[in-house]
Amino acid sequence: MAELVEIHPDNPQPRLIRRVAQTIADGGLVAYPTDSCYALGCALENKDGIERIIRIRQLDSKHHFTLMCHDFAQLGQFVIVDNSAFRTIKSLTPGPYTFIMKATKEVPRRMMHAKKHSVGARIPQNTTALELVAEVGAPLLSSTLLLPGDDDPLTHAEDVMDRLGNDVDIVIDSGVPGTVPTSVIDFTGGDPVVARAGAGDVSRFE
Repeated sequence: MAELVEIHPDNPQPRLIRRVAQTIADGGLVAYPTDSCYALGCALENKDGIERIIRIRQLDSKHHFTLMCHDFAQLGQFVIVDNSAFRTIKSLTPGPYTFIMKATKEVPRRMMHAKKHSVGARIPQNTTALELVAEVGAPLLSSTLLLPGDDDPLTHAEDVMDRLGNDVDIVIDSGVPGTVPTSVIDFTGGDPVVARAGAGDVSRFE
């Protein structure tokens, strides 16, 4: 059964952040809040964690996993940000946006899009998520916690425990996160294209 870890949403307790980060380092899968609902997260090289996410969400090879990053410098290590995209992405982070871009060699092949060799990347505007990524010291391999058959992602820790208590190792309760998924902007074709309109304003791309 998953452990429910209660973390203050504005002033996350360092010892609890360290506990969750250690679980991730040990190969665990966690459900954690972001500025756009809950996400599932594990370490980048955690093959079993990726397979668990695929199984929970029933994903196919076309799915873009997301790198949950701490800051723009870290994001730039894992995706290729050309000059035309730099200022746009910089102006929208941190915030409820996921950017689809070509992955660098730092990204495990199993989490890339099978044909495009691309991956999602984002910097959340959520204190707990940012502190967790900082403690891990690398981006979290993440996916929105939207379960098969559901129209909306999970947004309450109690619901996550009820639905996934036997499938994840830790559920973080840190206040109610955002309730709308991120807006997804695809930069792989040159000009940015709105792949999904969500919590972030996409009017500048239309």
